[in-house]
Amino acid sequence: MFARPLTRIAALAGALLLAACGTVSREAFDPIDQRIGAPAGLSDVRYSAADANAAMSKSTIIKERRERPGDFNVLALSGGGANGAYGAGVLAGWTAAGKRPQFDVVTGVSTGALTAPFAFLGSQWDDRLKAAYTDGGTEGMISFKAITVFKGPSFFSAAPVRHLVETYVTPEMLKAIAAEHAKGRRLLVATTNLDTQETAIWDMGAIATRAARGDNHALELFHNVLVASASIPGVFPPVMIEMDGPSGVFREMHVDGGVTTPFFTVPEAMMLWTDPQGAVHKGNLYVVINGQVGSQFGVTKGNLLGILARSYDAMSKASTRLHLAATAAFAQRNGLTMEVSEIPDEAEAQGLNFKADNMLKLFQMGYDRAAAGEAWRDPAAPAS
Repeated sequence: MFARPLTRIAALAGALLLAACGTVSREAFDPIDQRIGAPAGLSDVRYSAADANAAMSKSTIIKERRERPGDFNVLALSGGGANGAYGAGVLAGWTAAGKRPQFDVVTGVSTGALTAPFAFLGSQWDDRLKAAYTDGGTEGMISFKAITVFKGPSFFSAAPVRHLVETYVTPEMLKAIAAEHAKGRRLLVATTNLDTQETAIWDMGAIATRAARGDNHALELFHNVLVASASIPGVFPPVMIEMDGPSGVFREMHVDGGVTTPFFTVPEAMMLWTDPQGAVHKGNLYVVINGQVGSQFGVTKGNLLGILARSYDAMSKASTRLHLAATAAFAQRNGLTMEVSEIPDEAEAQGLNFKADNMLKLFQMGYDRAAAGEAWRDPAAPAS
């Protein structure tokens, strides 16, 4: 799905191989700092998906909410770059069909992280979600004007991504997220901590609660987490997140959450876990894959770029299919009904094509499928 844009970027890389690329200046810190450290002025707002104890502790309030009467609904939004417009369309079309539930937990990875706050706040935010993906604000994300390879460790500047985040993460949004967080609902975003090589899970509702009270550190962190989760390594620069540790202030390096997980439903430390008490009430798990998951035949070109592009695409799809299978098994063991939506394999999808016409086409595809009741399938059924 990324073949054409990746080929263009790889071609540019070949032309710049002899150039001195920029770097990010860093100071060393030790594992104790990392393990104990917390974002400046904010504790208990994130944990590692590999930390079983932290995952169980953070799951307590979710478990309590699940024990309330009524369905327990979880929405997970995957990465996929520009293909995130598809997931945005699915949400809006789901609203139009009159069948979209309120979600107790919403999670986002990469482009899914940018969608997640809107999805968390409900259907009344659909118009703003559509605008974020289709009003042309994404046009300059991948362009020669944005090349920064000589200044930093990426081909393109993160400025367009950060501008998008700062435009749509308004005081109104932060207050609304904080209000829903206070009710026990949870908004979670995944980034990849390159220093630990682990998935970091951020409690965005807890951060928004502080930001809504005027805490500028929390506001900056909310922005940084969303930008980091969408920062494809090499394409956009990593985000340095300041932490307070026993030895003083240090900075962690965070990139696209999709490096370590295609979407987030269950911390990896709990993926094999089964609730000993069983399911108390019905639960529903909805996973939106902003991309394609099926294998596609194509004679691979015999050059370096063709091999790299095809290999990346195969690796990405295989990882997503394996993660879907593991999540489906977890859901079945723990009383959750799971449904999946993805871009049909026969459709054209280019994850790095941020042009407005492509984004609108993907949005409309998702909208039409959801409005017609055709967007969702059982994970055991073949991909469309």
